[in-house]
Amino acid sequence: MKKLLNTLYITSDNKYLSLDGTNVVIKEDGAAIGRMPLHNLEMIVSFSRLGASPTLMGRCAEENISIVFLNPNGTYLARVEGKTRGNVLLRKKQYQVSENEAESLPIARSFILGKVYNARWVIERMKRDHSLQVDTEKLVRASGKLYDSLEIIASCDSKETLRGYEGELAAVYFSVFDEMILQQKEEFYFHERNRRPPLDPVNALLSFCYTLLTNMTAAALETVGLDPCVGFMHGDRPGRYSLALDMMEELRPALADRFVLRLINKRIVTAKDFIKKEDGAVLLTDDARKTVLDEWQKRKQDQILHPFLKEKVQWGMVPHAQAMLLARFLRGDIDAYPPFFWK
Repeated sequence: MKKLLNTLYITSDNKYLSLDGTNVVIKEDGAAIGRMPLHNLEMIVSFSRLGASPTLMGRCAEENISIVFLNPNGTYLARVEGKTRGNVLLRKKQYQVSENEAESLPIARSFILGKVYNARWVIERMKRDHSLQVDTEKLVRASGKLYDSLEIIASCDSKETLRGYEGELAAVYFSVFDEMILQQKEEFYFHERNRRPPLDPVNALLSFCYTLLTNMTAAALETVGLDPCVGFMHGDRPGRYSLALDMMEELRPALADRFVLRLINKRIVTAKDFIKKEDGAVLLTDDARKTVLDEWQKRKQDQILHPFLKEKVQWGMVPHAQAMLLARFLRGDIDAYPPFFWK
């Protein structure tokens, strides 16, 4: 379990929650392994299959403490709330900001600042750790362009201009992505980003992992009461998680891209893990998807120091931390949305 910003996270899939007086009790195999006073909490988020007692859910409803249930993979299932529906006010504010460019632009800038900063550090880490295997000068040039753009992004005065910079900088980053593939070079190469469908194994992996990250981020936004479909940079479209796509921009390089490079460079996936369809689409086999999902779950358990909160969190909790920070900004609890700057 983990307490973060007055939210209790139950990250194991075998814990049961019950009530004892004014305390939430965390149980494993029927034995209490922890407890926490309800008055210290604003929300409980459970990834466990076992759920919570009706008594606890009733008390939390009375105390206006939300309980959110996700499955162990992080997919949003349900929320238990009382009569006071604070999420209505939060979502009204979200919708208001999304329609106002002057208010939504600073948030969009933060997302892209995080994306470019983290993309640069993926390159820097690769240059530092594998200097003898990469074209260092090529990586230095790309890293320098990304670094020089940070000040420009921070002062960008429109979302249209911001989208233009984002596209240009994504091209700079992906221009050296092939350089960061160190093993299996004949089978795994990257010439350009392609999707719908992906046309090579690297793009197939990227698309699959971006989908996993999008769903993680959408669940995190649902958890704090935000609408994952109403974004500040991506436009509204039926069935599209626009806000999740916004927020995942800053997480893609550090969480998804490095994960894909690890799968290839550690030979966790190989050429035999892909099939090519008649239309040219390259897809993971069923067994390979299971392998990638297993590795993804392991990756989510790794711990980092959150750069803004200054607390150790699991990688899988980072979207939840960022969603909480965004909700707090929209409520006026903090002055600005702090992007996730990984290093």
